[in-house]
Amino acid sequence: MSTPVVVLAGFLGAGKTTVLNQLLRSATDVRLGVVVNDFGAVGIDALLVAGWADSAVSLENGCLCCSTDDGSVDELLARLTAPRRGPGLDAVVIEASGVADPAAMVRRVLTSSVPGVSYGGLVVVVDAVEFAAARRRHPELDDHVAMADVVLLTKTDLVGPEEAARTAAACRELNAWAPVVPAARGQLDARLLFEPRPPRQRQLALGEVVAGHPDGPDGPDGHGTHLHALYDTLTFRSEDPLDPRRFVEFFQRRPSGVFRVKGFVRFAVQGFPQRYLLHTVGAAVRFERGPWPRGAPRVTELVLVGAGLDAEGLRTALRACVHEGPPLTDEMAMMGVLRDTEGA
Repeated sequence: MSTPVVVLAGFLGAGKTTVLNQLLRSATDVRLGVVVNDFGAVGIDALLVAGWADSAVSLENGCLCCSTDDGSVDELLARLTAPRRGPGLDAVVIEASGVADPAAMVRRVLTSSVPGVSYGGLVVVVDAVEFAAARRRHPELDDHVAMADVVLLTKTDLVGPEEAARTAAACRELNAWAPVVPAARGQLDARLLFEPRPPRQRQLALGEVVAGHPDGPDGPDGHGTHLHALYDTLTFRSEDPLDPRRFVEFFQRRPSGVFRVKGFVRFAVQGFPQRYLLHTVGAAVRFERGPWPRGAPRVTELVLVGAGLDAEGLRTALRACVHEGPPLTDEMAMMGVLRDTEGA
């Protein structure tokens, strides 16, 4: 499995570092690689630095931190994901400078030559208190929100529900597709952005850490019941394969309340018997294909995470993706899936 690289952006004071520190403090079962503008921005002292090596800080909770003061993004990603650093990272989070262009940082990740890493989405942090004033001072903020895969609405605890709703609505006008996720005090469950791997099995084969596996998010050692009460989860299972064209269309029109989908899919196309492991965060969709584990049922199992989900409507839309009858023979039906498949 590749390591997703999430770009965390937002203007100065929006709460990026607070979000990052909250992720680190809550990373009891998550191993993160972090790239920051400078070490001082992250609460290193509070997290107790265990040692220094190659411009990287090793935190006591097992996470690693690099500074962008020296070296390119590729060099830092290679340093953080080097095999000699032990078990694989669950994800890398890059905190973009408050004056940086998020699009440029995203391009650097997308064009990275470091093996084993993949783009995990652009998360733009928006200050619910200062959003209107920030838009006047920084017109480019509208562009940042418009290109986001996920919008995090911080400081919602400092404004009333009506003001928070107005800010969320303004963000949706700029980006009708990306989910707008409240993150009061910067609190965000890491599992909303990426899939933690079981600590004892971080290098598992494809698909063994998704819904239904004993160590998956809904298994006895998983985290399916640990999501913050603010978020909803929905599961979907089908023993019949899915029509890839309908499934891609579902993703193109799925409601913004769905900001993460994880699981594995079986498609009804002749010549494509593999299992497709699916990860999405916001608009970023990624498939990884591999063999079905010996003895595993060849079924589609998905977990959808979001806020205010219309469970019945989503299940109806997913059931409409199920293919009945003989396998499809048109390989072009898989083009939409292969476009987002690693190694395709």
